Amino acid sequence: MSATLAVTALLLTAGCSSDGGGSPADATSASSGGGGTTTGASPSAQAAERTPPAKGTVKVLRTVTEGLKTPWGLAPLPDGNLLVSSRDDGTISRIAEATGKKTELGTVSGVSPAGEGGLLGIALSPDYASDHMIYAYFTSDSDNRIVRMLYDAKKPAGEQLGAPDTIFKGIPKGYIHNGGRIAFGPDGMLYAGTGESGQRGLAQDKKSLGGKILRLTPEGDPAPGNPFPNSPVYTYGHRNVQGLAWDTKQRLFASEFGQDTWDELNAIKPGDDYGWPNAEGKAGNPKYHNPITQWHTDDASPSGIAYAEGSIWMAGLKGQRLWRIPLDGTKASAAPQAFLTGEYGRLRTVVSAGGDKLWLVTSNTDGRGTPKSGDDRILELQGT
Repeated sequence: MSATLAVTALLLTAGCSSDGGGSPADATSASSGGGGTTTGASPSAQAAERTPPAKGTVKVLRTVTEGLKTPWGLAPLPDGNLLVSSRDDGTISRIAEATGKKTELGTVSGVSPAGEGGLLGIALSPDYASDHMIYAYFTSDSDNRIVRMLYDAKKPAGEQLGAPDTIFKGIPKGYIHNGGRIAFGPDGMLYAGTGESGQRGLAQDKKSLGGKILRLTPEGDPAPGNPFPNSPVYTYGHRNVQGLAWDTKQRLFASEFGQDTWDELNAIKPGDDYGWPNAEGKAGNPKYHNPITQWHTDDASPSGIAYAEGSIWMAGLKGQRLWRIPLDGTKASAAPQAFLTGEYGRLRTVVSAGGDKLWLVTSNTDGRGTPKSGDDRILELQGT
């Protein structure tokens, strides 16, 4: 068995997995369903984990930069600076962490923005120190796809991105529900959240790439150890996955847009069915994996998520707030708590900045917000 296969097998065996009156329903319920597929570590392992306080705090430390247009994905660089993608412009820019200065790397060729589609999530290669590759998920004329590009900071601004090399294509596109979040997991594999592009039936079709979480090698092949033979599909029955994050036990969590009733935070177990369109929120049916927590859509409409200080932090678009969900394994250990409600408008992306620090990206220029002076921006937060 190769080293990659050995690591993958080990991870899969371990289960890799509104303010006042706006409280989520069943906030402390366990993630269950899916035919007895509750995720999480063993009781002894969970007992060793630190459960965060029931109530947390958030402090806005500073505005890192402002004046961004349709920002979507965020990728911290090893030197502490930040890369941010513009959905509608199809560009990637570097933000100087200390000064907020913006430098455009270049335009990603082939991006065809419309509605919720365009240049979406970005991620650095696991071997970025040696290969200097940036991965991006974007909407083209024909589909949603994942590409990688060489980043050469020595070239002039605007010319620092190499030609995109398509590693995976054929993800259904639509005016809505394009998914778009990508992230490399602790196993070195590339995970992608997709949407069902408004075609509800695709989510339950395991042969379709829509309404799924995909797991790929860095070259774009189905990752070894995936639950369905020769398939990139990792989980199915999703409506529109836009947030992916792992805890310190290498368990995967994902946020998902509901339709009119329930948004979700899910603990991810390979091969499980998360219910859409047959179920929205808790299903009461063992066929479907129930969410850890669910929210009314006016209170959330979740996009990016991050793990820090024992909690999942979830950015809300329509809800215009940052949710803190304290964890006990793959359960919510206390009721989720909302912060920054209405203070910065729509919130798109949240990324761990190490320890108790977070990067937060607003989304008021996406056609659904109400831009104010200086929007959109990146904030540095302290969250406990």
